[in-house]
Amino acid sequence: MELIQQLIHFDKYIPAVIAAIGPSIYAIFFFIIFAETGFVVTPFLPGDSLLFVIGTLAGGGYLNIWLAYFLLLVAAILGNMVNYWLGYKIGHKVFSNKDSKWFSQKNLEKTHEFFEKYGGKTIIITRFIPIIRSFAPFVAGMGSMKYKTFMIYNLVGGFLWVTSITFAGYFFGGTKLVKDNFEYAVLTIVLISLLPAIIEYIRHKAKSKKKK
Repeated sequence: MELIQQLIHFDKYIPAVIAAIGPSIYAIFFFIIFAETGFVVTPFLPGDSLLFVIGTLAGGGYLNIWLAYFLLLVAAILGNMVNYWLGYKIGHKVFSNKDSKWFSQKNLEKTHEFFEKYGGKTIIITRFIPIIRSFAPFVAGMGSMKYKTFMIYNLVGGFLWVTSITFAGYFFGGTKLVKDNFEYAVLTIVLISLLPAIIEYIRHKAKSKKKK
C-alpha cells in the first residue's frame, strides 16, 4: 500500500531525484533520444513519449526547457546521421540476412514502402511514427537518398519533431490543471506511451499461438 501511495504521489520525489542525479539527467535524456534515432536495433526506446514527458517536467519547473530542448534537438539530428551511415556501411548485408535476430525484416520492408510512396519526405513523416522512425535513416543510407538531400530532410524533420512534441509537453505541464494534478498527468502519459508496446506484444503472442 505504501508503494502504491509513493507511485501515485511520485511528483513529491521528482525534485529530490533530479537533484540527486544532477546535470547528468540531461545526458541520460540525450543518450536515449540519440540511441532511439541512431541505432536501428533500439526502436523500442521511448521517443515521442520521452520528449513529451521532458517538456511536461520543464513546464512544471523541474527542468530547464531551453537546455533540454537544445540537447534533444542535437540528439535527434545526430542520431539520424549515425543511422544513415550505418545503413550506408552495413545496410545491404543486414537486409540480405533473412535470419537476423537483431533487425526486423518486416520493418525494413515497411520503410522501403514509405520511401517508394513519399520519397525524401519519408525522413520527415516517419519522425512521428514509432519504430519506423529508427529504420528510415538506415534505409536512406542504403541508397534511397543522397547524403546532402538526407541532411536537409533530417534537419527539418528533427526540428519539427522535437519542437512540436517537447513544447506541447511544456505548455501542457505549465497549465494550472496539470500543475495541480501533476502526478496523474505524467502517469497517464507514461501509461499511454506503453500501450503500443503492450498491444504489439499481445499480437505477437497471438500469432505465436496460431502458428503452434
